[in-house]
Amino acid sequence: MKISMQLRYEGGAADVVAAADQVAGLERAGLDLIWVPEAYAFDAPSFMGYLAARTSRVEIGAGILSVFTRTPALLAMTAAGVDALSGGRCHLGLGTSGPGVVEGLHGVPYAEPLARTRETVEVLRAFWKRDRPVTYDGRVLRLPLPPPDGGGEGGGTGLGVPMRLLTPPVRPAVPVWVAALGPRNVRLTAEVADGWLPMFFVPERCEEIWGAELRAGAAARDPRLGPLRVSAGGLLAIGPHAARERDRARGQLALFIGGMGAPGHNYYYDLVCRYGYAAEAAAVARLYRAGDRVGAAAAVPAELLEATTLCGPESYIKDRIDAYRAAGVTHLQVQPVPGEGRTPAAQVARLAELCA
Repeated sequence: MKISMQLRYEGGAADVVAAADQVAGLERAGLDLIWVPEAYAFDAPSFMGYLAARTSRVEIGAGILSVFTRTPALLAMTAAGVDALSGGRCHLGLGTSGPGVVEGLHGVPYAEPLARTRETVEVLRAFWKRDRPVTYDGRVLRLPLPPPDGGGEGGGTGLGVPMRLLTPPVRPAVPVWVAALGPRNVRLTAEVADGWLPMFFVPERCEEIWGAELRAGAAARDPRLGPLRVSAGGLLAIGPHAARERDRARGQLALFIGGMGAPGHNYYYDLVCRYGYAAEAAAVARLYRAGDRVGAAAAVPAELLEATTLCGPESYIKDRIDAYRAAGVTHLQVQPVPGEGRTPAAQVARLAELCA
C-alpha cells in the first residue's frame, strides 16, 4: 500500500512556497503521491509544475480538475506537460464538481455529467496515443466540431480538421483518476478510470455502499487498464492519545455535508445519508446553512468522525490499515497533523513503516 496526501495551503504565494517545502520533506519521509487541489484560487497545474521542479520522486496528481472547465484536448496537453516536467510522475484526477460551481463560477451548463466524464477519458487517451489525428463522435463531445446542423455542442464553421498532440507524455498514457461517490459514477469509474478517488470513505461499508457498482464496472473494464487503484483515507494522528485529534475533522465534514452544493445536489450529504446518518446530516446541513458553523461541526456524529479518520495508537492504526487494504485501497490518503511531539513528516515516515 502506497501513501498519498492532499496538499493544503491557504492560497497565497507565500503559502504555495511553504507547501512545496513541506512536500519536499514529506517526499523524504516516504510520501508516494501528492494530490494538488483546485478550488477558487490558484489553478492546480501551475503548482504541479512547480512541485515537479522541487521534488524528484513523489508522484504529483491533480486532485481534481473538472471535466466541465477544460476541453479534453487541454486536459491532455496539461497532463502531458506536467508528465514531461516531472519525468513521468503526473496523475490526472478528474471530477464533475457540481452545478453551483460549474454554472456559477465558470458559466458552463452542467449537463450530462456521466457522458462527459466517459467521453473525456476516451478522448484523453486518444490524444495521448498519438497514432493518428483524433476524431470523436460522442454524445456530448465531437471532434472536429460539426457545423450547426451536425449535432454536438453548439455548432462550428465546419472548417475544423482532426489534429494530434505535437508532444506526448513521458509514458504512453497518464493515469486518470475519477472522483466519484454516486452509484452510477462509481460504476463508470470502475469501468474506465485507472483510479478512484472517493471522499469520506469508510472501508467497512465499501461493499455495502458500492460493491455492486464496482463489480459491474469491473466486468466491463478493459483488462489492459489493470486493477482499479483507490486513494482513500482521512485525518492521520498516531500516538497513545491521538484519538482526541479526530475533532480536527469536524469542520471539514460539516462544510461538505452542509455547504457543498445546493439542496438535492450534494453528493457528500447523500453519502452520509447512505451510511445511515440521515437525521444527523439534516441537522448539520440546517445549522450550516443558518450560519452556525460551530453548531454544525458539533452535530457531526462521533461514529462517522471515527470511521473517516485514522487517529489513535499504533495498534489501532494497524487495524485501520488492514481495513483499508481489505476494501481495495491501494493508496492510503492521509492528512497528517502534528501531535504528541510528531511532525507530519514523522507521522508519514511511521505510517510508511506500518504499511510495509
